[in-house]
Amino acid sequence: MLLTPTELAVSYAARIEAMRLTKQEFNARKIQQCGYQDTDDRGWIPWDEPIPFTLKPNHPNGGAYGPKAIGENFRAFLDVQPIYIHPCSAMASAYVGTLPVGGWKPEDKPDHLLPLLKKYNDVSVGFEAMNHLNPDVKIGLDLGWGGLLRKIRYYRDFNHPANTDFYDGEEAVVLGVQAWVRKHADKARAMAAAETRPEIAANLQDMADCNDWLVDNPPRTLREAIQFLTHFQSIDRMYFLAGGFGQIDTLLQPYYEADKAAGLIAADEEVVWYLASMLFNDPHYGQIGGPAPDGHDVTNRMSFLILEAIHQIRIPSNIALRVHEKLDPELLRLAVKYLFEDGTGVCYSLAHGLDTGYARNGVPMALARMRAKSGCNWTALPGIEYPLQDTNRCCLIQPFLIALEEMLAAPQSPRTMDDLWGRYVQHLDINVDLFKQGFAYHMERHGDNVPEIVLNLFCHGPIERGLDVASGGVDIYFLTLDGVGMPTVADSLAAIEQRVVTEKRLTWEQLAEVLKNDFAGAENIRLMLKNIARYGSGNSRADYWAKRISETFSHLVRDTPTRNGFNVIPGLFSHSCLELYGRGLGATPNGRHAHTPIAHSTNPDPGFARGGGSTPTAKAQAVAATQPGWGNSAPLQLELDSHLAKEIGGLEAVESLIKVHNEQGGTLININVISRDQILAAKANPDLYPDLVVRVSGYSAYFKSLSPDLQQIVVDRLLTDA
Repeated sequence: MLLTPTELAVSYAARIEAMRLTKQEFNARKIQQCGYQDTDDRGWIPWDEPIPFTLKPNHPNGGAYGPKAIGENFRAFLDVQPIYIHPCSAMASAYVGTLPVGGWKPEDKPDHLLPLLKKYNDVSVGFEAMNHLNPDVKIGLDLGWGGLLRKIRYYRDFNHPANTDFYDGEEAVVLGVQAWVRKHADKARAMAAAETRPEIAANLQDMADCNDWLVDNPPRTLREAIQFLTHFQSIDRMYFLAGGFGQIDTLLQPYYEADKAAGLIAADEEVVWYLASMLFNDPHYGQIGGPAPDGHDVTNRMSFLILEAIHQIRIPSNIALRVHEKLDPELLRLAVKYLFEDGTGVCYSLAHGLDTGYARNGVPMALARMRAKSGCNWTALPGIEYPLQDTNRCCLIQPFLIALEEMLAAPQSPRTMDDLWGRYVQHLDINVDLFKQGFAYHMERHGDNVPEIVLNLFCHGPIERGLDVASGGVDIYFLTLDGVGMPTVADSLAAIEQRVVTEKRLTWEQLAEVLKNDFAGAENIRLMLKNIARYGSGNSRADYWAKRISETFSHLVRDTPTRNGFNVIPGLFSHSCLELYGRGLGATPNGRHAHTPIAHSTNPDPGFARGGGSTPTAKAQAVAATQPGWGNSAPLQLELDSHLAKEIGGLEAVESLIKVHNEQGGTLININVISRDQILAAKANPDLYPDLVVRVSGYSAYFKSLSPDLQQIVVDRLLTDA
């Protein structure tokens, strides 16, 4: 991308490089302080001193619950939050810690569900989960913090509720934010006075003026708009580590156009610095490009500048490119070009599968197109939908193992594939229903325990109605449930069908024995079970079983609502929890050892193709064929060797794969392009590669910060997929 260099003693490029190096330093300190982090990088600042905050409880157990108590505690927490500003950044804002307010009151927890959930190895149970919805941050851009405060006070008077706790809590938060923003202005001004470099001092003074204005007023300029969003992101992260902007390019484009017309922006190089500064503060979720409600492409100049900022700062970031048939081809080409240069970059959120799937729930296509990427694997309507995305994961493997054990223990069992499948579906149905019971509890009790006190401000309805977003504050509710481990079950069913039922090379009793003993002394049997035509090889029985599992799980999830009437839509996404789920599982008939990682989302296991390799096309076709099809995702994860990627067609081949996967109904693609030698060297000594960034699943992270187990999973994917 061509940018006009500006003559500065401390250039914008040098400022971005300074932030990049600081980010690496912070990452090293985080590992020292907290150990490995198998999740988003997140923008918190490592701080040596404890935050001098003591929670003020309103419950005998010492916790704080409900909007008023949490709002007042959040305000007090902001009052003692340390202020950090990087002198080379255009944006002031950061956070050191998160508000320590537990979860639900003990008497409200659905603890009676836990024994069965444990039986089915359901590790990620998000009945008390926070923040997994998409705010409409334009509300804040239009009103500013002062306008949000006036809105709260207006509707408290207008609605005149008997209990004002909801409004009192929201007011306390905004008052705390205003004081916190003012502290940033004061800090920047003090730093400017002490700064000896004229351009950096001027930057800090501009930052102080910007924050002074934003204490009470809505942003007027692009820099003020990005500064507002950066503050929002820090506040949102402090409250249960949320974060997302939605359609970030169209949000910022009006400010960009106004500044250009007014002569406030001399060169786009300055804008890239603004955006890189925002990314430095946190690896924000959001999307660029994509369809408008009527289907036309929304790509604009900001789309390209955001992509350029990601490329220049080269740290973990979580922006998605929304791919659809009318996407500006130059934006896709630039994204893939930077993917090859940087090894990672944006993920690719695919509109066709997401939008047509979501419309099946009975919403107009124009509304479906308005959903925006807001988290690891998910999209949501900004400010009007409560989906509780990416927080509940249903283990598909343990119900299968229980069904197999149950069948083998039944003397009168016919021991057929039909019998095994029927028992599996029964247990899977029980497992899915457990989550629906948990959802019912969540919707009845969440708002009174830990309300969405930050995101309520950025949704249409909560302040107007005096209701938390989870308690009727918005109009659209489609809760979500992700299944994990589908490929493991598909390969297991195919192995049993081939080796036990068809070929009779193994009896049911022998299968039970080797699984019980984790293949001890039976490596030949393990390899025999593993070496079948596996899921992903194309038109195999494993592919048949994979599709059947996806369809069955989707029906169990989608066909019936919760007892209080909330619909649930299915997805197939494991996050990076492969080792976590595998730890609680015994050996499986696909040759997987006990307590080892499970398959990643709906991706075929590494080495699935004949000969032990893989191909990107075969993998993409398998994932496309097993999409649940209701607007939730089943991501495709690709690791491409940088040398081989160029040999098979380079940019054009990857572009084509992205477009075709979209047309086939895929929903999300995560790609790394790394050389085999580099990933092996980084695994051997991560400290030598402090700037190596990889897309792990739906998020990107420094390779160095990942645990050795997760590092190995990334390495294994690359070595086989390449």
